[in-house]
Amino acid sequence: MLCLKMTMNMRPGSLWILHQISHLSPRPPIRSISHAPFACDHHKTYRSHVPLPVATLPRLRLSLPLKSTLCFQPCRPASTTSGTGWYESLADSTPVHLTEQLLISVHQTTGLPWWASIVCTTVALRTVVTLPLGAYQAVIIAKVEALQVEIAELAKRLRYDISVRAKEKGWTEKHCRYQFKKNLKRIVSELYVRDNCHPFKASLLVWVQLPMWVCLSLALRNLSLGVSDAATALQTELAVGGTLWFSDLTLPDSTWIMPVSLGLINLLITEVFALRRMEASKFQKYVTNFIRGISLLMIPIAATVPSSMALYWLSSSCVGLGHNLLLRSPRFRRLCRIPPTRSDSDTPYRDIASSFVSKYIK
Repeated sequence: MLCLKMTMNMRPGSLWILHQISHLSPRPPIRSISHAPFACDHHKTYRSHVPLPVATLPRLRLSLPLKSTLCFQPCRPASTTSGTGWYESLADSTPVHLTEQLLISVHQTTGLPWWASIVCTTVALRTVVTLPLGAYQAVIIAKVEALQVEIAELAKRLRYDISVRAKEKGWTEKHCRYQFKKNLKRIVSELYVRDNCHPFKASLLVWVQLPMWVCLSLALRNLSLGVSDAATALQTELAVGGTLWFSDLTLPDSTWIMPVSLGLINLLITEVFALRRMEASKFQKYVTNFIRGISLLMIPIAATVPSSMALYWLSSSCVGLGHNLLLRSPRFRRLCRIPPTRSDSDTPYRDIASSFVSKYIK
């Protein structure tokens, strides 16, 4: 580097003399550019090129000032990926980091071990956030169910009016069906607006519960694996923060007790919903079977993630089952002012048990 600086500071005449002297010293012949030694040969980051004759070398000029300093850096191999994947981006998002801080704050405030902090946080969030939304969903479903009788009467009257109008104007059967569907859709929309019970509002629980489930799962994953700076120090605490057979919350449950329990609880929740419907449609049967498949698929997935995530999933499913049974209670429904429906019963738990026994045991 010192020789190079001295060379760059010389005058053009001195450079010509050094060039002539350099021809006097023996050096290995260079047949092409590809045979010349490079500082980054050990990286092997270049590919073979077509050899360039020596005759073309004098035409190459270095467009640098004479008093500049050259700085050579080792060649780095090209990156094989253009960026992080969507999963890593989601795990490094702001909501997930805020959820990590929430879990850490609950653990530090309560002083409970990590397994108890995870369970308490799950119960608190499901009770404060999802239980009121579940009651609101029950209110919307009850209002929509109560409108079915009025919708059926209005549909009969509309069908009669369209048949009369079709005889007067000579409508075809296809045009009559079009007018019936169009006007019935308008009538139903007006009824939903009148009673403030659009069916889309019943899906509000899903749009809140699913992001919360994802954020908590990824936050526990980051804390268990120590992927962030804040999680590195807590990884040791999680390694000894378990209990019973899952003493290490950073490792998967090798006994498969929590994964199998998670699948059974999710299947039980699905069956409780399925037993409530007296006459399920074909689409509802497809949805029920799909949820059953997801419940079974969660068993091997829960066996490969850290025990902290499996514990959260199991706790969340148990709380969800308890909330579903609570929303069947006549007292709780009256307390939440949920309108009565045809499927309501004074003994809902006894009815669920008898339906389950008659369907799966007898």
